[in-house]
Amino acid sequence: MKHLILFVCLLFVSVNSFAASTPRMEYPRPQFERAAWVNLNGQWTYTFDMLNEGIEKEYNKATSFDGNITVPFCPESSLSGVKYTGFISNIWYHRTIQCPADWKDKSVMLNFGAVYYNSEVYIDGKLVGRHFGGSSSFSFDVTEYVSDGENHNLVVKASSDVRSMKQSAGKQSLVVGSHGCDYTRTTGIWQTVWMEAVDKHGLKSAKVTADIDQSQIVVQPTFWNVSPLHKIKVTLKDGDKVIATKTVAASNSSHIVIPVKNQKLWSPESPYLYDLVYEVTDGSGKVVDQVKSYAGMRKVHIEGNKIYLNNAPIYMRLVLDQGFYPDGIWTAPSDAALRGDIEMSMKAGFNGARLHQKVFEERFYYWADKLGYLTWGEAPSWGMDANDVEASRNFITEWSELVARDVNHPSLVVWTPLNEEWWPDAVQYSRFVSDLYDLTKRLDPTRPVNDASGGVHIKTDIWTVHNYEQDHAKLKEILYKDGKFFQTPNWANKNPNVNVGFNSIFVDTPNVFKEYTGGMPYFLDEVGGIKLVKESDKTNTEQSWGYGTPPRNEEEFFERLEGQIDAVLSLSDVLWGYCYTQLTDVEQEQNGVLYYNRQPKVDMQRLYKIFSKQPKK
Repeated sequence: MKHLILFVCLLFVSVNSFAASTPRMEYPRPQFERAAWVNLNGQWTYTFDMLNEGIEKEYNKATSFDGNITVPFCPESSLSGVKYTGFISNIWYHRTIQCPADWKDKSVMLNFGAVYYNSEVYIDGKLVGRHFGGSSSFSFDVTEYVSDGENHNLVVKASSDVRSMKQSAGKQSLVVGSHGCDYTRTTGIWQTVWMEAVDKHGLKSAKVTADIDQSQIVVQPTFWNVSPLHKIKVTLKDGDKVIATKTVAASNSSHIVIPVKNQKLWSPESPYLYDLVYEVTDGSGKVVDQVKSYAGMRKVHIEGNKIYLNNAPIYMRLVLDQGFYPDGIWTAPSDAALRGDIEMSMKAGFNGARLHQKVFEERFYYWADKLGYLTWGEAPSWGMDANDVEASRNFITEWSELVARDVNHPSLVVWTPLNEEWWPDAVQYSRFVSDLYDLTKRLDPTRPVNDASGGVHIKTDIWTVHNYEQDHAKLKEILYKDGKFFQTPNWANKNPNVNVGFNSIFVDTPNVFKEYTGGMPYFLDEVGGIKLVKESDKTNTEQSWGYGTPPRNEEEFFERLEGQIDAVLSLSDVLWGYCYTQLTDVEQEQNGVLYYNRQPKVDMQRLYKIFSKQPKK
């Protein structure tokens, strides 16, 4: 008996030690969750390959490398244990993997949350597949490469040429060090890696559309393989109560309509979520695949110059969130950190965020869904040449994967693929943006598209402008005066290749710019940026960056801030919302309402009183 107790104790210690040493243990895809999965985060080995000699040196056949790295943190981060911040052209990773014995007769999927930028995956030296793009999730069916109960060598190569202008970089610095509003780079694996067991006829995806006008949910499933014997059962639950079930043929052409009686709408005030359970059954009625999910009943659309949520106008008071962390760079140190960012933003008075120049991991959207936090989804478009055909192709491919990944999240209300594109080619850029808009609408006709935030608009549902004028009276006049909206300077009309600054304009032919004249929502999606460096935070004073002359003290900061927000709110008849820059300081950029470590920089209650203000009706 003593030996049994000792064994149990040792097992308990072993399991808990593993959990403690493996970061980001939570399931990474909460809207499509299976029970049979293995988290591959934790200790890997790695080596840099700056001259791209790895294949010649047979790194793909490696059984280990010399260095140690903690996945899913990038090698530039301190949490990775590496903290190498120079340019990394290629990095190779290795770890052993083993499939559980009870996965026999199942397909084995190897999943990557994100790897920056291009990746190649090998098992025991054999190429499993390639993926192009640094922010979208991807999976490989590795069934033929693995045997149950046996160890296999998993090798991942990640490549990045961040200065090529062929790939999107976001706020990653294109020079050696951080500067201005560009920061430490992210290379290689930066989101969770995991394996899961999937039946050969299992569910591949499920697109969910909430139709509140008809009180129903429409599910469009796809499957890895189809047969006339398999069926899918969809169960909609309100807590423990089953609201509705429907069983149909497991076909890629099925559209499953689930009625939702006495529907509870999702909103920031009441972020109600229904549970969804998908069960695929074989010819005998046996459940061969089960996926847990959830959905929110909500609708977003545009009427005139207003954005509507659930058929009522909603004024959006957003904050710019760049999703950088001092210790993890692009990767949050914990799931709690993701939730904490949202809670701190709401505590400051914001009802949502523009997720800026980075694709946030799905767990962030999960917490936004749970907490009732509006989000605008964006891609890290900076760093690429938007006039280049190859760069455009790379971007469009990855953007389509991103939209497909996040389309079911009720908190996500606007798509924003690009940011501040000011140097357009009137032919290629116009084609690129028009294609982006049309593609997004085909993938998701339910959300507005903001084609290029604060930049050169081509085809858009929302007219967005950026302006960091610090004087509130001047800001108001610039945005709208005497029936005129934010105007493009006359000199910009003379040269389509001139940087027109923070002006939003249409381009259709060379030397012709079109002004905004109404007919769609007019939105100030960057404003503020007040640089505030307090005596307790002088660490970055040599490189410190922000907008305007810094206020001398906290009182002056609040006076300037309230003046700006009041000026914006006073224009609510024509200007339908704003996004304040920004939630946190990021490295040398010190214009956040929070420090980089997420500690409040100023009185949060006073912030809330300002940012929670609603426009007068």
